[in-house]
Amino acid sequence: MGNVTCDVAVSVDGYSSRPDQTLEHPFGAGVDLHRWMVETADENAAEIAAIVDAGAFVMGRNMFTPGRGEWDPDWQGWWGPEPPYHAPVFVLTHHPREPLVLEGGTTFFFVTDGVASAVAQAREAAGDRDVAIAGGAATRVGYAAGAAGGEGGGGGG
Repeated sequence: MGNVTCDVAVSVDGYSSRPDQTLEHPFGAGVDLHRWMVETADENAAEIAAIVDAGAFVMGRNMFTPGRGEWDPDWQGWWGPEPPYHAPVFVLTHHPREPLVLEGGTTFFFVTDGVASAVAQAREAAGDRDVAIAGGAATRVGYAAGAAGGEGGGGGG
């Protein structure tokens, strides 16, 4: 069984994203912590490859979509038809949705029973490889609380 990991960028004022997320601003207006991944991807190919080198991923709903409430069935994530994960991704949510199979080996599974369940499913899917907690903040905190003996909530929407 691999490790559970998390790669995160945090500003000096403690933010990795802002609460005003929109389709035009996936991390919230004015957030540029992650622009290096897009603007200078070739220069940072090794770092990007390391971030997505896991056997499975867990993410909160806000990392998958700017939508709230019931699902927009046409929405397939921020990344286009071939997301960078190339592995199963377990998305925390309060709203059920059928798995979404995309190109390159990425399948999004929508988990409604909490971060502990999502991590358990990701561990099983990853086998001996690592599981990456992709974000966001509530998902990371929920996992950490559970790992520390708490209930491990958070991350759904």
